[in-house]
Formats: sequence, structure tokens, C-alpha cells
Amino acid sequence: MIEANETVVPVLPCAAPEQTLRFWRALGATVEYEQAKPYPYLAFRLGGLDVHYGASHGGTGTCLVMVDTVADYHAAFATRMREGYGTVPATGQPRITRFRPGASRFTLTDPDGNSLIFIQRDAPEVEYGGAAHLHGLAKVLDNARTLRESRLDDLSAWRALNSGLRRHADGATPAEIGAALAALIELSAALGEDTTGWGTRLAGLALTPEERDRVRAEVADPALLTPWLSTGPGPQA
Repeated sequence: MIEANETVVPVLPCAAPEQTLRFWRALGATVEYEQAKPYPYLAFRLGGLDVHYGASHGGTGTCLVMVDTVADYHAAFATRMREGYGTVPATGQPRITRFRPGASRFTLTDPDGNSLIFIQRDAPEVEYGGAAHLHGLAKVLDNARTLRESRLDDLSAWRALNSGLRRHADGATPAEIGAALAALIELSAALGEDTTGWGTRLAGLALTPEERDRVRAEVADPALLTPWLSTGPGPQA
């Protein structure tokens, strides 16, 4: 019998030790070990997470981190990155992906391009193409969330929503249409595209306060929707 007391520690490739040290210190990690010669080796501990780095021979690595409250980790990392880097980088290296309310994962990318994917332990299984029990625009929205959050593929998500909105808008609820438009605004901004057309359509929707809340929950930063989404007590004209 083998006693089940294993501990697995990822060892990721590192070509930029100084940047890696700055990155993990900014996140609040403790440097457990630091070696420069004859080859670089770094060891960090952050809470119950141990991450080590060895010499890079090209390529990058990926590490899955299962947690109970993924939103808390994202909030803490975003705060620490803002303090350490003066911003919360969403592009380049290092970076952290957007996080909308209710999302079950996010990806933290280190200065070498390694990905640490933080996933909620009780997250539902990802269904590419959208959950089987959904239909129409609701299914398109679910698929787009998977493309955005699991595959980190903003362009494919944008294309899926753009196409899905054309095909399914007639049978969709105002809240579903608003959520699709909100996601298209966020994705267009991330892709460097004009958001005015989507915003104008969103401004023209008659939404209840509850529906407006649902639309805001579709994006990581509701401020993106402020120019077009009414905050008044009743449906928009």
C-alpha cells in the first residue's frame, strides 16, 4: 500500500529570473530558495501554493491551481499587481485575465509566459459549443464565455457572439440580447475595435433594473457599459 500523502510541486521554465522574482514578490509570495549559478532555480510559496522555476530550454509551462473561492484570488492578485506594477496588466507578460462575476476560472501569466490557471473546485464541467440544455442565444452566450475564459480566445468569442446575435436575436429575451451586446463591447475594446455600434444597440434596449444588473454581470468591468446602459429606476426608452 502507498500512503496517500503526496505533494506535487510544479517546476516552470524561467529565462528571466529578475522579472520572475519581482512578479512573485508583487503577488505577496515568499522566496523560499534563490539560486543563480550554475543554473537558475527559484522557489516560491504563496499561502498553500508552491511554485518552483528552473532553467528555460524554450517553451512555456502550465499549472492548474484548484481553489475554493476563485474570485478572492483574482481580487487579491489584481490589487497586488496594481500596487507592484502601477496597473493590472491584461496584455503582455505578466498579465491576468478579466474576471466577470460568477466566473469559475482565471489565468495568471508570469513574465516568461507560463500560465497558472486558477479554477474553482466546484466549477461545472466546461461544455464547448455551449451547455446541452441551453438553446438559441443563451447557448451562444455560454459558448462565448467558455471561449473567453477557458480558451482565452477573444476573437473566436467575438465571432461566435456576432454570428449568434444575428441568427437568434428574434427569439431571445431583452436580457440575453443585452448580455450579448455587453460581451461584444468588452471583447471589441480588448481587440482594439470600435464599440459604438454595439453600444448604440444596447442603449436602445428596454431593460428592467434586474435585467440591467444581469447585463452588467456579463463583463468584468461594468464601467465599459456606462455610456450606454441606463442606471434609472425603470426600463429604458
